Amino acid sequence: MNLLFLGDLVGRAGRDVVVDNLPKLRRDLAVDFVVANVENAAGGFGITQKLLNELFAAGVDCATTGNHVWDQKETVAFIGSEPRLLRPLNFPQGTPGKGAGVFQTARGKKVVVANLMGRLFMDPLDDPFAAAEALLKTYRLGGNADAILFDFHGEATSEKMAFGHFLDGRVSFVVGTHTHVPTADHMVLEKGTAYQSDAGMCGDYDSVIGMEKANPVLRFTRKLPTERLSPANGAGTMCGVLVETDDATGLARRIAPVRVGGKLEPALPKWASALAAAK
Repeated sequence: MNLLFLGDLVGRAGRDVVVDNLPKLRRDLAVDFVVANVENAAGGFGITQKLLNELFAAGVDCATTGNHVWDQKETVAFIGSEPRLLRPLNFPQGTPGKGAGVFQTARGKKVVVANLMGRLFMDPLDDPFAAAEALLKTYRLGGNADAILFDFHGEATSEKMAFGHFLDGRVSFVVGTHTHVPTADHMVLEKGTAYQSDAGMCGDYDSVIGMEKANPVLRFTRKLPTERLSPANGAGTMCGVLVETDDATGLARRIAPVRVGGKLEPALPKWASALAAAK
């Protein structure tokens, strides 16, 4: 099975590059299931029902979030009735929505997706390691789940890497989000879990992590308050990661970066294209 994860969508540039390219990419790379982090999709802050529906229509199967999940007030009202939109699993008990879900692909495979948030340099939340451990008492790779994917939304690469090794051999894929810059450490860990510290973002890279450059530069150089940050709306890059899993075990066979459009060097895994051609 081929799992495609798309890094944080930032503003219009991020949405447009996904909507314009994802349908063809699904076909060309024989993608079975798509997860996208959408917590910055609505003007850089949160997600709305309308924008979420547009992404689902383009081929996103499940949407994850993070610390900006509640930035659009309407999200609280609809997240409980939209099982395809996840908020971090380690939010306090009673928080609206769910932190994990079970989804079925067109071929009838069961994919478990979980969203967690780190604690280093982030809001104080429940222990993400304990939350993952509790979830895996319910879902077992190669048993009642054909694939298990974790989006770990965090600031510190050390915490993300520790989390990846903590779950190695028990899940298909652990990918980091939040920092909006793709890391070059995509790999299959020792026991068979695919890992990357950060998938990057879908957005305009002629920016400061997706935002127009002027105000962030002023904040750093003058230490004075500025206007609210606004997304850069130049040509977007769709940035993500593709993982091929073993149908028998659910563990990863291989992992590769995916980059389409915009300023970053394009990257498409040739092995996925070959699989699609064979089908």
